[in-house]
Amino acid sequence: MKVTLSRLELVNAIGKIQSIVSSKPTIPILANILIEAHQETLTISATDLTVSMQVQMGATVEEEGGITLPARRFFQLVRELTTGEIVLHTNEEEIAFIEAGTSQFRLNGINQGEFPSLPNLAEAEKFSIGADELKGLLSKSVFAAAREDSRHVLNGVLMQIENGMATFIGTDGKRLAKVDSAVEISADHKGSYLIPLKAVEEIVKSVDTEKGVKVSLMADKIAVEHDATVLITKLLSGDFPDVERVIPAESAFTLTLHREELMALLKQVSLFTTDKSHSVQFTLSAGELTLTANSSEIGDGKVSMPVDYSGESFEIAFNPFFFHDILRHSKDETVTFGMTNPFSPGLITDSTTAQFVIMPMRLASTV
Repeated sequence: MKVTLSRLELVNAIGKIQSIVSSKPTIPILANILIEAHQETLTISATDLTVSMQVQMGATVEEEGGITLPARRFFQLVRELTTGEIVLHTNEEEIAFIEAGTSQFRLNGINQGEFPSLPNLAEAEKFSIGADELKGLLSKSVFAAAREDSRHVLNGVLMQIENGMATFIGTDGKRLAKVDSAVEISADHKGSYLIPLKAVEEIVKSVDTEKGVKVSLMADKIAVEHDATVLITKLLSGDFPDVERVIPAESAFTLTLHREELMALLKQVSLFTTDKSHSVQFTLSAGELTLTANSSEIGDGKVSMPVDYSGESFEIAFNPFFFHDILRHSKDETVTFGMTNPFSPGLITDSTTAQFVIMPMRLASTV
């Protein structure tokens, strides 16, 4: 293989793919990236066996071929170079020679045949969606997903496709986010796809195109294609919880809350919670919502805001950080907050299709 390529374009490609490479690979080849030259294109691939990514860039290809190189070392070298172009060529002993101006480097590689093969997407069911819309749907659901939960099905986002609609759901058992959107797909296609957390975060981070995104659906994998980048991920296995049982069908009463004002108050009063008790008491009285938190170690805080409420006094407690996260992922000036009793989940909605559920907490002790 022998190619001449732009160093800046290579740096940009590296920036997209570097986080796919595992810091603690289970087998040595996973610490490498696959570099392939074909016609006028250089393709760089990385995988951790769960999430894989391919990035393509233009190059002047004198000899076609491929090699795998140690990702961390190669990335560091490319970033340190200062020339506009790089010449990369390999020999039969799986050694890569990198030339940048008068500088020359030799990097030992591994035969490309040892690199895990990526699936063929030709037979997959596909749908198209706007890049910003996909990022929005994933962002509004992934924040509620669990991190390293023993219930591994919660460590991801469930995507359900039915009747031309895509629904995205994330939950950690204490909060839940559900949002949906129409997609361009066969109306009779139906399926559930449990996307790992790392893959969701990589999609949100890497999708930076103004063009549409193509999503390919397979039995145990999905792929997201945009511009010259393809991300492929294996799906989590297992039964996702029946979230419809958790989402309140109706509430005893609802409030309209000013989002940014409540976010500011939650930040203030959360300073008086402890690691053992992330609990803030919400007290409703005529025309007012009061938030209180107290700790014998820290002190206490009390803030309030006007609300349109005329019922009897009502008390409930929530995790202020979870509540703030929900408000942060809504863009409306106001949100609707529905409650029934101190032991039932609250439902937060805005002008979109999003539904956010937050479980109540035990009131913090004053001792």
